[in-house]
Amino acid sequence: MDGAAAPLVTPFTGDGDVDERTLSDLVGWLEDRGIDFLVPCGSTGEAELLTAAERTRVIETVADAASVPILAGTGSPGVRETRAATASAAEAGADAALVVTPFYYPHDQSALADYYRDLADAASIPIYLYSVPAFTDVRLDPGTAAALADHPNVAGMKDSAGDVASFVRLVRGTADADFDPLVGSGGVFAQALAAGATGGVLALSNVVPEVTVAIYDAASSDPERARQLNAAVTELNHAITAEFGIPGLKYAMRQRGAPAGCARSPHRPPDADARARLDSLIAAIPEV
Repeated sequence: MDGAAAPLVTPFTGDGDVDERTLSDLVGWLEDRGIDFLVPCGSTGEAELLTAAERTRVIETVADAASVPILAGTGSPGVRETRAATASAAEAGADAALVVTPFYYPHDQSALADYYRDLADAASIPIYLYSVPAFTDVRLDPGTAAALADHPNVAGMKDSAGDVASFVRLVRGTADADFDPLVGSGGVFAQALAAGATGGVLALSNVVPEVTVAIYDAASSDPERARQLNAAVTELNHAITAEFGIPGLKYAMRQRGAPAGCARSPHRPPDADARARLDSLIAAIPEV
C-alpha cells in the first residue's frame, strides 16, 4: 500500500459504545479529501480498549463504507489471539493486517522474527509489521524487518519510532524486496518520503487529510513544498499525539468538522488550556 493513510479513530457515543454511523461518516469524510487507504483498529483507534468482537465489527463497518484499501490492526501480545484476530479481519473485509510487535513481556529480535513468520505463514491476507516503541517499549530493528521482507506474505512495515536514520536503514535493507516502508510519524512525513517511504499512516491525517495528501503528492515533484507543508503542521502533529493524545486528536477533528465521536474511558476530555492550544494550532493550518 502507498500514499497518505489515516489510522482511523474509533468514534464512541457519550455512553462509551462504538458509534458505527459516525464511523461510516468518517470514512466518507476522509475519502472525500483524498485519503489513499484506511487503517482501523490501530493505536489511534483505541484498539486496546476494544473487545475482540468490537474490533471485528469496526473493521466490518469500515469495509462496508470504504472504497479504498483497508489495512486492519490485528496485533496482540500472544500469537494465538493475533492469528484469530487476523482471520476475523480477513473475513470482515480487510485487505491486509497491521500487526504490532508483541508487548508486555520482553522478547529479543529473534523471537519477534519467529512470531511474524508464524503469523505470515498462517494468514490469508498480507502482514504488515508495526513498530511503535512509544506505546509498547519494543522496537523492531531494521535488520529484523529486512530479514522478514523476503517472506512472500510480509508486505511492509509501519515504523512509528520517529527516527529518520533508522527509517533509512529500513528502506535500504528492504530495497530488493517487494516491501512497503510506511512511516507512522507525521512530524517526519516529508523526510521519510524523501528517504524512500512508500507512504505514511499518520494520526495527523484524521485532522488535516488534505495536507498529508498534499505532502505525499508534492514529495516527488516539489520536495521543498512537501517540507514546507510538513513543517507547518509539525506542532499540530505533536499536540494531537505526544501532548494531548486521543482526546486532543478527537477534539481537533471535531473543530474541523470531522465526525470523530468521543474517546473511551479511561481517556478524559481535554481541559480548557488544551482546547485553547489546539484551537490556535488549527487556526494556523495551511491552505493547500
